Amino acid sequence: MSMCKRKMRIRIKPYLVIILICLYTGENILGLDAVRLSDLKVKQTAIIHKVNRTLDGNLAQNDVVASRLETLGFVPGTKVQVITKGIFGGDPILIQVGFTRFALRKVEAEKIEINLEGAPA
Repeated sequence: MSMCKRKMRIRIKPYLVIILICLYTGENILGLDAVRLSDLKVKQTAIIHKVNRTLDGNLAQNDVVASRLETLGFVPGTKVQVITKGIFGGDPILIQVGFTRFALRKVEAEKIEINLEGAPA
C-alpha cells in the first residue's frame, strides 16, 4: 500500500516572524515597551520623553518624587547622560542634565521614560 505524501508550504510574512520572536523572547526589538532612564548604559545619552507622575498606575495619587524630578529639570525634551553606576546592582546612578549631576536610585530613574539619541521619536 503506497501512501501519497504531500508537502505543504506555509507562507509566513517576515514581519510576523519578528513579532513572534519579540513575544517569545520578551525583547524590545520593535520599541513596543518604554525605555527607562535606569536602562541606559554608562556614557549613553538620551532625550527625556515623559516622567511618570502616578504611583503604580493609580491615577488618583500623584508621585511626589516624580514631581520633584521635574522641578529639578527632568522635563520632556531634555538631554540626559549616564555618567556612572554604582558597583552593587548599578544603584545609585549618576545622571547629568545640562551641567548638573544627580545621583538617583534605580526606582527613581525608572519613573523617567526616554528616547535613545539617534533613534526616531
